[in-house]
Amino acid sequence: MPTALLWFRNDLRLDDNPALQAALARGFRLLPVYVHAPREEGDWAPGAASNAWRARSLVALDAALRARGNRLHCARGDSLEALRGIAKASGAEAVFWNRRYEPAIEARDAAIKRALRGDGLHAESFNGSLLREPWDVQTQQGDPYRVFTAYWKTASSTRGALRTSTAPRVLPAPDAPLPHTAGPQSLPLLPASRWDAGFHDDATPGEAGAMHALRRFIDTGLADYAQARDVPGRDGTSRLSPHLHFGEISVQRVVAEVEASTAPPAAIAAFVRELGWREFAYHLMHHFPHTVERNLNPRFDDLQWAKPDPGLLTAWQQGRTGIPIIDAGMRQLWHAGWMHNRVRMLVASLLTKNLRMHWSLGARWFWDTLVDADLASNTLGWQWVAGTGADAAPYFRIFNPVLQAQRFDADGAYVRRWLPELAGLPDAVLHAPWKQPALLRQHAPRYPREPVVDLAASREMALAAYQALRQR
Repeated sequence: MPTALLWFRNDLRLDDNPALQAALARGFRLLPVYVHAPREEGDWAPGAASNAWRARSLVALDAALRARGNRLHCARGDSLEALRGIAKASGAEAVFWNRRYEPAIEARDAAIKRALRGDGLHAESFNGSLLREPWDVQTQQGDPYRVFTAYWKTASSTRGALRTSTAPRVLPAPDAPLPHTAGPQSLPLLPASRWDAGFHDDATPGEAGAMHALRRFIDTGLADYAQARDVPGRDGTSRLSPHLHFGEISVQRVVAEVEASTAPPAAIAAFVRELGWREFAYHLMHHFPHTVERNLNPRFDDLQWAKPDPGLLTAWQQGRTGIPIIDAGMRQLWHAGWMHNRVRMLVASLLTKNLRMHWSLGARWFWDTLVDADLASNTLGWQWVAGTGADAAPYFRIFNPVLQAQRFDADGAYVRRWLPELAGLPDAVLHAPWKQPALLRQHAPRYPREPVVDLAASREMALAAYQALRQR
């Protein structure tokens, strides 16, 4: 029976894995491979939080393979050379993998496919992470979309039937001699100290953890999703983002399970539409690869950003701005490697609008501290809030963090969880404690006395900067 390499990347699962199924359908025995090659990711090598999650996900994948009679073969260095070496040592005749869409990786993978085919190997890739390929959805003129609403109307109406596959019960290793390779524990991914321990308080890396998160969401959160997803103090979101990023579960599997549930149709539609934003992010990154570094909308290239202030940036990063909902979000990020989406918008708005620092500074911080750091979604999110990306009306969206907190964290559950030093403040004071300095000194003597920026004045300055740009 011939041997094929199954090259794992951000598809760390056996269920609904198109590359795996294609290789089996063609009669190959599989030699699972993972290559650690961060330098090949260009300027966006995975951050520390992402690496910590990946380390545990690879261990979980190796365990799942071993339970089926196989194992994960890990290598380090140049991906092409590693694949060539393993293929030669094992006598493999083919290499199968699922596609990635980051600009540097797309270019690398295209070169690897050409080289492997030049070596006489069968090399084939598949869509294992999206509902629709980025190039499949076009305007009537054949152009890519730049606005989500129009994109999603077309993408969702032309999606077609979902096709999913289950994990094989056995995956015996090839009969041929196998190369000497290490296991996932050999890769330099885990931190020296356990600063990532909080990442796993509410989430478990790996395919089993992903399916558990999906089941829990369908059973307890999906029915109320449309309302609960905006309330950071509630467990109202799916928490699937890291699992989707690492491919521990396919988006097809998620949608199929959700649409088969008994939740109200409106709740299902609201959740699937949010997955549509992820699809849209990949659509934009594929068609406009420069956006990972520069504005999608070139009109904003001349916007006058404030000179970065190291002290203000550090206060924002460490959750010491004096604005409780902002600080709670940044503390959650540092502890859990994740932040509620509503709060992500608020912290991004403060940095780009009130502090008027370039969105790339925030994007880089999120990249290093989020376990679900996804280049497409991170880029879309930051440019959407900054108003420089895919948005029809960016000028006036400047979130007031106090009003937002009063609306979406009215009982203070979120702020009190992540800022326990403020837990004793009454609800009426909690979200703007500087307005009651005596109470603030009494309950939280070490918390900042004033916000790092005047919210009203900085809002007017941001609007003035945008207006000046429009006039130019």
